[in-house]
Amino acid sequence: MNLTSSGVAIRFLFALLLVLLSYNPSGYSYFHWLYRSFDLEHITPYVVIAGIILAIGWGIYLKATLNSLGLIGIIALAALFACLVWLFIYWGFLSVENISAMAWVIEILLASLLAVGMCWSHFTRRMSGQVDVDEIEQK
Repeated sequence: MNLTSSGVAIRFLFALLLVLLSYNPSGYSYFHWLYRSFDLEHITPYVVIAGIILAIGWGIYLKATLNSLGLIGIIALAALFACLVWLFIYWGFLSVENISAMAWVIEILLASLLAVGMCWSHFTRRMSGQVDVDEIEQK
């Protein structure tokens, strides 16, 4: 299966949706919904179902990212993104005092990391001709 630019964009949009639905500084996220539910001292089935759906999404994206990039790849990409944040601060595009803007940038970069993880096996197959597969134990 070939990876297209629209395939990369869809993977990124779903990763961004997953990250922003889980938490974002606007106050409209699963985190805020759960927090308000605790304030009201009752959790509805809606909150639990949404949490399970988000957990499944995170599981899929994290597993695929770990499988394709590995721990070293994730650390390297996270370091690159951390340096990009530093560069934005250095250039004056981003301020450490503006916590909301910092959170938005970090969330977009986290979604980018997840999207790269979902696409990396396709990129490496195209560049090297080698295919990544999960190991299956045979008895």
